[in-house]
Parts: sequence; structure tokens; C-alpha cells
Amino acid sequence: MPTFVVTLRLPDAYDEDFIALIPSHRAFINHLLAEKVVEVYAISSDRSRGWVTMNGDDAAAVQAVVEQFPLFRYLRGVEIDELFIFDSAASRFPRISLN
Repeated sequence: MPTFVVTLRLPDAYDEDFIALIPSHRAFINHLLAEKVVEVYAISSDRSRGWVTMNGDDAAAVQAVVEQFPLFRYLRGVEIDELFIFDSAASRFPRISLN
């Protein structure tokens, strides 16, 4: 299954409605992580951008999942790029210790 990186542009300011949706958004992301749809979820320290590494059949399937994010209507932009290579320490076997 192809892997995609999704770049999210977050709003400049957060209103009460946005903040109220954060718990349901995090629960949805946690569900996608458990289902291995989302591999990595990150938000920049200034909270202006986010990156989500996702598995999907194609960009349209990934877009359909992103549109289900509870915070989707607040996003100022979404870019989806298919990855040629995705390698991470987290996806490797743990080191074997003989101790």
C-alpha cells in the first residue's frame, strides 16, 4: 500500500470551537494510529503546520480520510504527496540485547 505525507496548514488563531474539537480530533488520530492508517502525526512547535504520514490506496483515499478529521474545516490548506521511500527507526525490528 502506498504511503503519503500530508502537510496541514493550521489557522493563525484558535477560537473556542476549534479548541473544543481537539479531544475528538486526537481520539480520531489515535484510532487511525492503532489501525495503521496513520504512521506518524506531528505538529510544529509554533502550531502553524502539521504533518501526517498515512497509508492509503491513492491520494483520493487519503484525502477522504483527512476530510474526516474533526478539525478539517479549520485547516487553511492540505497538501498530499506520495512517498517513494519511507523509512523510520520505529518501523524497524528492536535491537536485540543479549543481557
